[in-house]
Amino acid sequence: MYRLRVKEHLEALGKSQQWLALQARVPESLIRRMVKDPTYAPTYITLAKVAKALRVSVDALIEELPDEDEDHRPT
Repeated sequence: MYRLRVKEHLEALGKSQQWLALQARVPESLIRRMVKDPTYAPTYITLAKVAKALRVSVDALIEELPDEDEDHRPT
């Protein structure tokens, strides 16, 4: 499972969602969704635009989480 880290990068820069939408040239509603729902799966093109605006790699925007099923496997 993956989680977007857009909110963390915005907070670190002290920038707003509106700023990011303008810089990345994507709808502000899309940025809001990425911040509100970190499990949302935008297209790679969108991730690339957002990453470029934040001056980070696409990989820096995505955090891999352990699968929930792995925690409940019998040993």
